[in-house]
Amino acid sequence: MPYPAQTPAGAPACYRHPDRPTSVSCNRCSRPVCPDCMRSAAVGHQCVDCVSVAAASVPPVRTGAGAVVRQGVPVVTYTLLAANIAVFVMQMTSRMVQYKFSLLPGAVAAGEYYRLISSAFIHYGIVHILFNMWALYILGPPLERYLGRLRFASLYLLSALGGSVVVYLFSSPMTGTGGASGAIFGLFAATIVAARRLNLDVRWLVGLVVVNLVLTFSIPGISWQGHIGGLITGALVGAAYVYPPRATRTAVQAAVTVGLLVVFAALIMMRTAQLTG
Repeated sequence: MPYPAQTPAGAPACYRHPDRPTSVSCNRCSRPVCPDCMRSAAVGHQCVDCVSVAAASVPPVRTGAGAVVRQGVPVVTYTLLAANIAVFVMQMTSRMVQYKFSLLPGAVAAGEYYRLISSAFIHYGIVHILFNMWALYILGPPLERYLGRLRFASLYLLSALGGSVVVYLFSSPMTGTGGASGAIFGLFAATIVAARRLNLDVRWLVGLVVVNLVLTFSIPGISWQGHIGGLITGALVGAAYVYPPRATRTAVQAAVTVGLLVVFAALIMMRTAQLTG
């Protein structure tokens, strides 16, 4: 790009603002720059265009799970929060929502497999949803930023499905179950796994999980199957997402994700055959 014409006084003018004389030039392209168009560099100054070109050539910084480091709104977390709250509001307006979308093993065996996922958005009472959404709000954003949106969404849904599969395997055919607890326990487990990978102290979280497990097996009416299924699934997925070396990271993550879906499908088919046989 040719330099802009000099000012009447003979001094060079900024290449972006021809009416501004300047004595400073860009260290990279040597074009004259005014104070508004210069950026400090290790030595001297650079123009905004050279800074933009250099920034575009720098590879993005990634976390140990392979996600690009970015700030901003945790979109997946907030979407899941909104979805759970919206379904709960619908439950309050129609009892059919709970009946139609909760996990009834007998209905699943009859072909309503969607209940294995839809039940993760059904909650029994305000305390139930408040605890689960509080946990999602606390654990979701940092985990989403570390794993990336796609991996985080996969972790959440796989944990929810893992909890539902264990419920399907070990619950009475006519016992209804619902709640995001399986997914939340999956987030608990994955957070602990990721924290261990990063050498962070999460003893408080381990203690919280232990307390919740004690309550799970102490209070009648709580689905231990969903909690244990989500916890195990979250630990497996979390380990697969944060521990593989960079060279094989994507392949391992994809293989474990698909492998779990295959295992879940096989277990669902086995239980269906038992219930319909």
